[in-house]
Amino acid sequence: MDCPGPLAEFLRAKRGDLSPARTQLAGYGDRRRVRGLRREEVAQLAGVSIGYYTRLEQGHSRHASDQVLLAIATALQLSVTETEHVLDLSKARVPLKGRAAPPLEIASAPALSMLAFITDRPAVLLGRRNDVLAWNPLGHALIAPHLRFSAPTIASERPSMARLLFLDPRSRALYPNWTKEAGDLVAYHRMISGKHPGDTALAALVGELVMKDPAFAALWAEGRVGECISGTKNFQHPVAGAFSARFDLWAQACHPEHRIEIYDPEDPDRVIPALRNVPASGLLGRDLAVSHYV
Repeated sequence: MDCPGPLAEFLRAKRGDLSPARTQLAGYGDRRRVRGLRREEVAQLAGVSIGYYTRLEQGHSRHASDQVLLAIATALQLSVTETEHVLDLSKARVPLKGRAAPPLEIASAPALSMLAFITDRPAVLLGRRNDVLAWNPLGHALIAPHLRFSAPTIASERPSMARLLFLDPRSRALYPNWTKEAGDLVAYHRMISGKHPGDTALAALVGELVMKDPAFAALWAEGRVGECISGTKNFQHPVAGAFSARFDLWAQACHPEHRIEIYDPEDPDRVIPALRNVPASGLLGRDLAVSHYV
């Protein structure tokens, strides 16, 4: 069976998620055979022909104009991030077979300088694929206290937030609300995959996690996209105990997809001194509680 492509699959999923009751369509209370809107209803709301929209969902019309896609996004009540994702998918091209893997991401000198200035709060520099490119001592102690501080500088040891969250029980134990943390990360990875369809390293990462973790596979199949740039996270830390922290992501001007994530614990007078006690060599596995593995 031919794959209709990510754009068609995304439109199908969003159409199925939109209840007729949330639209101005008449007769939405009638008996329905499909979940969400029918194709002809989306076409009506977007002001396009039924045939054209059907071909778009079937993957037979992959060169829709931005104007048409924006009309469809409005009809499906997509968020700004979801609308941008639709536009990204419409411009995506299938990468050539045998394309070489992209080079290893390198932290820029300005980003490292900024990270060095942050000494009283945990901070982590993340790359496009949520690899840890660098961290300050408190960031290391918070996010991956069981790893060595030098891990981001060694290609074979560089931490991947996605692999840690889904494949490492010690990392999963850090997040009492693991389900939300996992959903937000997968939504980001789906969004970035639309922007970089030729990123073979990203595709390999997604493929690996789909094969190794059913939870990731289920979340990826949902098709949710999103970019979480600020908020609050809860932690169950092996040294600092239970606490919540406000976080903010700051994009780097020279590399917009490199982001510094800064955490501000709600009880810094207790949490920060505790994090300073984590050795740069990393905690031993037996020192880490894993009771919160879900």
